[in-house]
Amino acid sequence: MSPLVPGSFSALMTGREPQPYLSGDSWLARIPRLVQESLAQWDLTLDGDPMHGAVALVLPVRRRDDSAAVLKLTWPHPDARHEHLALQHWGGRGAVRLLAANPASWSMLLERLDSGRDLHDVPIDEACTVIGTLLQQLDHEALPQLPHLSAQAADMERKFASAPPAMPRRFVEQARALLSDLVADAAIDSRLVNTDLHYQNILAAQRQPWLAIDPKPLAADPAFAVTPALWNRWVEAIASGNLGAHLRRRLSVICASAGLDEERARAWSIVREVQNGLWAIDEDDGDELTKAIAIIKAMQPG
Repeated sequence: MSPLVPGSFSALMTGREPQPYLSGDSWLARIPRLVQESLAQWDLTLDGDPMHGAVALVLPVRRRDDSAAVLKLTWPHPDARHEHLALQHWGGRGAVRLLAANPASWSMLLERLDSGRDLHDVPIDEACTVIGTLLQQLDHEALPQLPHLSAQAADMERKFASAPPAMPRRFVEQARALLSDLVADAAIDSRLVNTDLHYQNILAAQRQPWLAIDPKPLAADPAFAVTPALWNRWVEAIASGNLGAHLRRRLSVICASAGLDEERARAWSIVREVQNGLWAIDEDDGDELTKAIAIIKAMQPG
């Protein structure tokens, strides 16, 4: 394996099936060429050790003028297809600044943030306030190229209709009823929404305290975006001593900071966690199913 690719990242990508573009193994084999092409295209030099998330390799680089940046190479998959468009539209307001992009190679040149400082260890109320503030800052009119939440909702409804018994029937029926009400809103696809805004996807910066990275942009309802802040920092939620109150507090703080309707965010959280529970059943992941059911219980009204 190329020294550009950490062993931990290779382990994550090896064996991944195409979704639907390239397998993880095929893409890993292309990385050395992709890096060299990107360095030449944007006149860059490598400037540090490689980093990675779940599906992207990030290389610190220097530009021709010696300014710092990072080169991000993403495994081709649908969630990342429009990332460059969203970042371009935000123009650095609330999110990492896009300096250049090559959609054909799924590569981007981004401003360099402080990769060692995210919201994971920031006190939870403060972290949730930051998330809400960024959700408000990133709220823009939807881009025409983006997939629509209404289409995802239709797919959810089909899956809920045939949910296996491992997901409690009362929660499935509740999610179906809530989803029917939520999609009746004509504005469901009207806003540009970062649907993966959580504690590790927010990094410290110089030009404002915190900036979002790795968006999964969707034409959606902004209240749909709150749920990832519930299922992340899970050990802390469990250790709180009152899981329901802790998670409801997170949701309340985020909605207050973002100017979102709390009941709508609560409804989307139930729907999304039923969806997550069904994924967990498909993957035979009992821990994730337990987490999903715990969040659904915490989001119950009253």
